[in-house]
Amino acid sequence: MGHNIFALPPGIMEAEQFDELAAGKDVRIERIVSQGHTSPEEDWYDQPQHEWVTVLQGRAVLAFASGEEVTLGPGDHLTIPAHCRHRVKWTDPQQATVWLAVHYSA
Repeated sequence: MGHNIFALPPGIMEAEQFDELAAGKDVRIERIVSQGHTSPEEDWYDQPQHEWVTVLQGRAVLAFASGEEVTLGPGDHLTIPAHCRHRVKWTDPQQATVWLAVHYSA
């Protein structure tokens, strides 16, 4: 059955919502919904797979351990190599930010 990627959870979100949309041997596709959520400053994602991510709705800032920051809005996307330490620095508190992330092995 079909689902709508833009359907938002009801009420106030206490934490980011992660929904696995599809998965296979070397790939996982997920939708992430954030609204004012961030990663704790001392916590970095350090994932064993590459991640291609795009923002479908809303705005966000990703910070990298290298000091680089990337601002993403609707349609913006980037690939984060495996083990590239990163975190979510900011997401729009005024609207839901809907991400599509594809985690894959090289």
